[in-house]
Amino acid sequence: MVPRLLLGARLRALREARGILPEHAGYAIRASHSKISRIELGRVRFKERDVADLLTLYGVIDPSERAPLLELARQTNAPSWWQRYGDVVPGWYEAYLGMEEAASSLRTYELQLVPSLLQTGDYARAVIRLRHPFASEEEVERRVQVRAIRQRRVAFEEPFTGGDRPKLWAVLDEAILHRPFRDRTMMRAQIQHLIEMADSPGVGLRILPLGAGGYPAAGSFTLLRFDDPDLPEVVYLEQIASANYLDRPDDVELYTRVWDECTAASRPDKTTQLLRRLLRDI
Repeated sequence: MVPRLLLGARLRALREARGILPEHAGYAIRASHSKISRIELGRVRFKERDVADLLTLYGVIDPSERAPLLELARQTNAPSWWQRYGDVVPGWYEAYLGMEEAASSLRTYELQLVPSLLQTGDYARAVIRLRHPFASEEEVERRVQVRAIRQRRVAFEEPFTGGDRPKLWAVLDEAILHRPFRDRTMMRAQIQHLIEMADSPGVGLRILPLGAGGYPAAGSFTLLRFDDPDLPEVVYLEQIASANYLDRPDDVELYTRVWDECTAASRPDKTTQLLRRLLRDI
C-alpha cells in the first residue's frame, strides 16, 4: 500500500505544479476526474499505461525521472495480506487497511465502541454479530481474524521513532464502558485488556470522563500521519457501508483541533485509575 500512497501523492504534486485540473488529467487516461482523485489518494490500483500517460501530460519526459515512478506503479499491484479475506473485507475498506499499516501514527477518537485495534476477541465477535446479524459463524470468525491480524501488525508492534512514542493513540468516551453490551464477563475482560494496553509502550490510551462536559467531537474519527513528507495527513471517517477520506489541510486542521481538545479534557494519569474503578464496579 505504501507504493500506492507514494505514487498517488507524487502524481498529485506533479499535476498541481503544472496547473492541470483533475478533469483534464482524467481525459488523458480515458477516465473521470473522480478516478484521478482516487488515484492521488492511493485508493485504487494503478495501470502502468495510465501512469505513463499522466507523466507525459505532466511533462515528465526524462527516462531517468519516469523509471522510478513507473516502478512504483508496478509495485502497487503486489498482493496484500487482506486479499485472502476478500469475502469479508469490502473494497472501500482496503484503502484504509493499507493506510493503517503505512501510517507512522494513528490518533483515533471513539464515541460508541472500543476501537477495533483494542478489542478482545469476544468483544469483537459481539460487535461483528451486531453489525452483521445474518453472518454465519465462519464469516464471523474470519472477520475476527482480520481484526486480530491488524492488532498484531499495528497495535502490538514495537513503538517507532527509537521506541519512545506509541504508534496508536486512542481516546475513548467513558460512556462506552458503561453501556450494557452482552454480558459482564465479556466487559470485565475488555476493560482488563484496556488496562494492559494502557501500560503498553505501543499504545497511548486516554478515557474522556463523563464529567468532562461538552466537547466538539460529533462522531468517531481517525487521524493518520505518515513519515514520508510527500504523503498528506488523512482523516478517516467510517460509515456503516462506506467511508470518507479527508486530506484537505483545512479539514485536517479542524479534526486535529478537535483531537487536541478531547485529549486536553482527558488526563492520562487518571486513565488506569478510572479503568480499575470501572472494573471493580462491574
